[in-house]
Amino acid sequence: MAKVWIMAQSAITVRIDSELKSQFDKLCEQFGMSVNTAFNIFVNAVVKTRSIPFEIKAGRTETPSALDLFLQQRKAAEASEKPELTLDEINAEIQAARDERRKRQTSL
Repeated sequence: MAKVWIMAQSAITVRIDSELKSQFDKLCEQFGMSVNTAFNIFVNAVVKTRSIPFEIKAGRTETPSALDLFLQQRKAAEASEKPELTLDEINAEIQAARDERRKRQTSL
């Protein structure tokens, strides 16, 4: 059985356009994860690689789609020699999010 490490949790509040949040919620659901898990994966990737895992440019007038951002991130990861999140790390984030959701549901 794999060991699960319980670490102290902190909350982050982010202000985001309502329509963009709705689109992101739906996309995360299609990925089979919560928004919380998606942010945790992003934060872990930033900390692990010490960089933003996609290219940031000025001058673009349209907002890139989530798919465009994902493809940019995938391309950068393939070109990088920096370590990626392991499957175990991603699964641990997903499990932690599921545990948190269950805990919230049982406390209602």
